[in-house]
Amino acid sequence: MNLIKAAAPAVLVLALAAPALADGDMVLSGTGVVHAAPDMATVSTGVVTQAATAREALNANSAAMEELIGVLRGAGLEDRDIQTSNFNVSPQYVYSDQRDENGYTLPPEISGYQVSNALTIAVRDLENLGAVLDQAVSVGANTVNGITFSVADPAKLLEEARRRAFTAARDKAVVYAEAAGVRLGEIEKIIEQQDAAPPRPMMRAEAFDMAVAQSVPVEAGELSYSVTATVTWSIDD
Repeated sequence: MNLIKAAAPAVLVLALAAPALADGDMVLSGTGVVHAAPDMATVSTGVVTQAATAREALNANSAAMEELIGVLRGAGLEDRDIQTSNFNVSPQYVYSDQRDENGYTLPPEISGYQVSNALTIAVRDLENLGAVLDQAVSVGANTVNGITFSVADPAKLLEEARRRAFTAARDKAVVYAEAAGVRLGEIEKIIEQQDAAPPRPMMRAEAFDMAVAQSVPVEAGELSYSVTATVTWSIDD
């Protein structure tokens, strides 16, 4: 039994060393993750109106949108922070169960028209986000399709994630080199795979009709920025 236990580590060392020495290098990956609180939010909001004619629906929508944009600018949003992201005019149909003399279902009839106009806005002061949403709804915004939190300038976060990723890869390489009985040489290649957290939707709703007495409560949470570094070392004899 003692002989079997003593032989097992030697087999393990050979298994680790063989792949690294086969082509004269060692390739290992490390991942670095950095967490940070967001400092801005992107919101999709807008107005949906309906009327008997397309003209009436459009007039009502345009008036509501002008008021909405005015409120957003009054809340401190700049022109660069307000962008039209969707505009649509569509007929509304009424479907019937009745059939014609040949037994075919009667075609739907147009009962009115719907106009939707959506904005994508950037709120760079998160403390003001709840108030902005409150004011938007108060003046007629009846769609909120999502809130996405982000960091305006993630360069420093990604830099730190790269450092952590390389350190993780290097620490692994040292362990494997010691276990395999070899010595790490020069770095031959570094490949980066960036996996910054995508915009995270925190709130989603369809068209609604509501009266808000106070600022909308919003929690920003935190974001994760991740970088994976794959490093190739030469192996010294």
